[in-house]
Parts: sequence; C-alpha cells; structure tokens
Amino acid sequence: MANTVMVTGADGFIGSHLTEELVKKGERVKAFCYYNSFGTWGWLDTLPPEIKNEIEVFLGDIRDPNGVRTAMEGQDVVYHLAALIAIPFSYHSPDSYVDTNIKGTLNVLNAARQVGTKRLLVTSTSEVYGTARYVPIDENHPYQGQSPYSATKIGADRLAESFYRSFDLPVTIVRPFNTYGPRQSARAVIPTIITQLLTGRTEIKLGSLAPTRDFNYVKDTAAGFMALAGCEKAIGQEVNIATGQEHSIGELAAELIRQINPAARVVCDGQRLRPGKSEVERLLGDASRLKALTGWAPAYTFEEGLAATIEFLKQNIARYKPDVYNL
Repeated sequence: MANTVMVTGADGFIGSHLTEELVKKGERVKAFCYYNSFGTWGWLDTLPPEIKNEIEVFLGDIRDPNGVRTAMEGQDVVYHLAALIAIPFSYHSPDSYVDTNIKGTLNVLNAARQVGTKRLLVTSTSEVYGTARYVPIDENHPYQGQSPYSATKIGADRLAESFYRSFDLPVTIVRPFNTYGPRQSARAVIPTIITQLLTGRTEIKLGSLAPTRDFNYVKDTAAGFMALAGCEKAIGQEVNIATGQEHSIGELAAELIRQINPAARVVCDGQRLRPGKSEVERLLGDASRLKALTGWAPAYTFEEGLAATIEFLKQNIARYKPDVYNL
C-alpha cells in the first residue's frame, strides 16, 4: 500500500519537482501550498493533468501551527521544504525569515509529535556551513551564519536535532547544496544569467564572479530526499546532497555565454554584491554519507542539467523579468 506523504513548500521550485516524482512513484501526495487570494498553486499549476489530478492540495501558511497540524494528520511521511530562501532579501527582512524558517519548522516538529508522523525530513542548506574551512565539506564541518537566511536555517536544523534527541522524533535533516533546474526563480544565479542572455542583451549583470558552488540538478536533489525517506538508518542524521564538483560563478557565466550568446560579456552590478563578510566564497560538498546510506549518486551531468534548464527558460521566458534584479 502506498504511503501517505505531504510536501510543505510543494508550490515552490524543489517542492514541485519532489511532489511530481512522488506521484510518479505511486505515493498518495498532499501538497501544502502557501495560501494566496489568487488561488494559485505555484509551480504545481504547470504540471500535466495526469500528475496534478493525483495531488491533494492544502492551502495554508507554515507560520500557522493549527493549519500545519491539520494538514499533517494522517500523513506517514512529511517532507518539510517550506522556507524563505533568498539571501539578499534576508538582509532586508530578517524577521520574516525567523517567523517562516524557525517558527515554521517548530510548527512542523510539534505537529509531527502530536499526530505521530512516521518519518520527517527537514530541509537544510549548504549555506549553514558558510565559506568552506576545508573541502570537501562533510556533515562535521562547523556552522557559520553568514546571512540572516543561513542563521535561521542553522536554528531550524538545531531545533530538528533537539526534537530527535529529546522526543525520539524520527527526523532526518537533509542538506542539499545549490540546486538548479527548471522552475527555479530568477533570484538564483543560473536562471538570472540564462534569462538575461535569452533576451539578447550583450551585457550580463552579475555580482562577484569568484565564489564557487556545488550545483545539484533538481531531479537528483528530489531523488536524494526520496532515498532518505526510505532509509531507517538515516533517522537522527544530517545528510548532504552534493555532486563533489565545484564551479565558480565566472566559469558558469562563461559557459552559458558560450552556449547562448558568445557576443555577451559580464559586467559587475554593485547592488548584486553581498557584504564582504557575508559572501560564502566556496562550497564543495561531500555526499559520502548519503551514498553509504542509500546508494544515491547523481543521474545528471552538469551539462545535461544546464541544457534542460536553458530549454525550460526558453519556453517560459514570459514568466521572468530579466530587466529586474530579483531579491
């Protein structure tokens, strides 16, 4: 019999892909989506009918403990992805990050205790590590809150750990490195480069080109979540999802320029530069624990992932605003 599973943040980038893959797997999926008066379900609205019609949508707000508890009743597995994630916006509105990322996670943890959730996966981020002190970064790497966003995710992770240790809650902390792919918003670097290039402009506005990132294709990230949900030995653990390869922003921009418009060049846009002590200069992940627990390995190369992302953005460029700096 299929599990009953719920995805918070199902209307978002990674959440919509995870929801889609869970439906394909044959799970009975409830999608917890952010309530809005437009009646939209985010990226779930774009899924094909044969997928969308199999999803039970629950509209709510992760900051509301009553709605979260109601939604989680009867769910065997909960994937908690709902969060505010944009780093520049966290400089502007840190209170909202505390309310959503910390209090929202607390709501999910409390509800899981109350309704008897069998497995809970809490989404972390590689940003909790800050600039690498050593590479590859394993789960023993120190934490460093270099932005309000990362600080709130550190707080949420430690709350999740405390509920495992204090109440034996069956929690796994899932820590993806930089995920990219179709449906990602333009606040992230890959779609912001691609959308500017697709408009035909020859000056591509970016911030610092030196930082390096370990980029996960979104379907590989979703596969990592699902593999961990089925692994009892992962309970109580923190687990990276990473490729073990790093690319600088400058190298990434050069490759996308080569593929889309070789006449373009990068220009520095000062508003896109992060404060010096806040910029995470290097991220390169170690996924040995995930591989040992589940056998997971990336199924997509970086080149394949970029090609799929470019094609998606070509078909959906009207959804984006390349002339606006998206926080």
